[in-house]
Amino acid sequence: MRSKLKELRTKKKLTSKAMAEKLGISIPFYSQIENRQRRLTYDMAVRIATIFKQKPDRIFYEDYVSDIEKMG
Repeated sequence: MRSKLKELRTKKKLTSKAMAEKLGISIPFYSQIENRQRRLTYDMAVRIATIFKQKPDRIFYEDYVSDIEKMG
């Protein structure tokens, strides 16, 4: 399943490198967030949402619920 974050990023024609630079983090760190391999802090969710001019829930909530359902 493709994350909403990745969909938004590609729709805005932003690279992972550009996102990492905007957030002040490394490219691997950003990639791990996008691929849901790294736990997302509230602060980082807000920072990412600000880039897309959206609320964090609108971007991350569906992915969060999907991850919870997978756990069982």
